[in-house]
Amino acid sequence: MEEGYIKFEARWVKTGPLPEEAVAELNYWRQKLYDLKLIGAYENGVGYGNISRPYGPGGRFVISGSATGNFPVLKASHYALVTNVDAPRNLLWCEGPVIASSESMSHAAVYQECPWVKGVIHVHHQGMWEELLNKVPTTDKSAPYGSPEMVASIIRLMRETGLKEKKIFVMEGHQEGIFTFGGSLEEAFDVLMGYFRLSF
Repeated sequence: MEEGYIKFEARWVKTGPLPEEAVAELNYWRQKLYDLKLIGAYENGVGYGNISRPYGPGGRFVISGSATGNFPVLKASHYALVTNVDAPRNLLWCEGPVIASSESMSHAAVYQECPWVKGVIHVHHQGMWEELLNKVPTTDKSAPYGSPEMVASIIRLMRETGLKEKKIFVMEGHQEGIFTFGGSLEEAFDVLMGYFRLSF
């Protein structure tokens, strides 16, 4: 599994954590996902899954940090603030106590195409992934996670399919990988649970 390996070039400035209140809502929904094992870590210790929401102006967003999937409970020190993304050049700027998740560019693509989105969730679930593959919008098989190719594939789905209405996509080139989003983190979670409960 390559999960967790950062493919983008990070311009990371190590800073102190955001205020706890800035991540309280993220932690609430992240805990539910962790309890369902939709965010977590494999037996080899490599973490999977992440969660984000916008923070301040200019397309900035807070996201769970790289290699935090194996923590049962997160604190503000486990989150990073993404301040800018240049996907074609494979560059990402972030700050915080930890580096931003390896999936941060995919989150950025959702916010770029859907300014109304206030929450993005990325989870892993083999059974749901197999069930939904090519039944909901699905990224290109050749697009690896966390890459400019994945960003381009997400943007294409946003513009050429009903993804903005469905609010869920599957990553064919990233086994188990599923994204949902919504006008709030609650909506993103509810979209995911609709398919989760329907299938399992």
